[in-house]
Amino acid sequence: MTETNQPTPQSEQDSSSQTPASRIDALLARLTGNRIPLTWARYGGIAVLLVFALVIVGLMRNFTSGMQQLRQEELRATAQAMADAQIEAVTGGEASALMPSLGGASSPFNLGIHRRTQPDTIIPSRARIDIQTYTVAQGDSLFAIAERFGVKAESILWFNFSVLQDNPNFVEIGQELRIPPVDGVLHVYRTGENIESIIDQYSYSTDPSVEDVLDWPGNRLDPYETDPNNPGLADGALLVIPNGSRELRDWGPPAISRDNPAVAAYYGPGACGAIGAGAIGTGSFVWPTSVRQLSGYDYNPPLHPAIDIAGAEGNPIYATDGGVVVYAGWSNTGYGNLLVIDHGTGWQSAYAHMNSVAVTCGQNVGQGEYVGTLGSTGNSSGPHLHFELLSFSFGKVNPWSFLQ
Repeated sequence: MTETNQPTPQSEQDSSSQTPASRIDALLARLTGNRIPLTWARYGGIAVLLVFALVIVGLMRNFTSGMQQLRQEELRATAQAMADAQIEAVTGGEASALMPSLGGASSPFNLGIHRRTQPDTIIPSRARIDIQTYTVAQGDSLFAIAERFGVKAESILWFNFSVLQDNPNFVEIGQELRIPPVDGVLHVYRTGENIESIIDQYSYSTDPSVEDVLDWPGNRLDPYETDPNNPGLADGALLVIPNGSRELRDWGPPAISRDNPAVAAYYGPGACGAIGAGAIGTGSFVWPTSVRQLSGYDYNPPLHPAIDIAGAEGNPIYATDGGVVVYAGWSNTGYGNLLVIDHGTGWQSAYAHMNSVAVTCGQNVGQGEYVGTLGSTGNSSGPHLHFELLSFSFGKVNPWSFLQ
């Protein structure tokens, strides 16, 4: 009877008590037939595993690098194609002649694109919602101040009626002016007023709304809680009317006929008395100076229904057409030395800020005749000739359309 080797309880106990390391040694011994020392086999196996792991890591890195390079080249090709199509669409020519290839050592993908610091870059400030105070400085004019703050000149007049009385020539050095945060009108609230009745006063050339007033943050009104019929404002409170407008008073020389030149008596001491018959103009207009370019502001009614012609102080001024002098002398409305000529054809011309006036009331002048010198009298920021043309039928017109 063949005997079968059965594990004894002792051998089972020894096997169950083996450590993982001893089990590995036993396995290696069976595999090698005890021909390789167990210590060498153990460390050799570990070394093989380490080498295998390093090979796997290397393969993964090469694969990732290859994918990145492929993606980069795809991006280059796409960018180049888009650039070529854009330039060819604009120029109709070969894009490659205008734009270098995006590949190679000089590619922005390789070099990187760096934005250089610009110390002079202007960072926009937050929008103004409140009225600002500005002190008029040397060389300022209403139009220059308006341009500086990005609002219309008439808005500054409307916000400063008590100081400027709608006259842009009343701007003086040292004045403190309210600068509107938005184009519109400033209203002084009186108890009992409602928003609808207020905006009705300021719809001369625009169309403000109740919502414009309630929504303007500088008015500090809750658009959801404020009752437009009873806004609850204190008497005398200042209310900004965005997009509001009203008629402006024209402070320029009025229409002065030779039949009644005294109509300009309120204008200043240069007003003339009764004038009889006089010279009649040709009906055409020549340049009143030898310089034919602007010095400051162009024709811009109603605030500036004239052109400012450049020139040096003392340069000669000539009559644009023949006629009779109906105003000659100082003006109290900011125009300094002023000359007005009635041409007898339904037209008159005005010359302001003159350094000197060489003609007198009632004097006949011919077209192109010397009448005085260019200057900077009155409210003026520098030598120039403020020149106006007025039609008794159409009002003040753009001189550019008539000067020859």
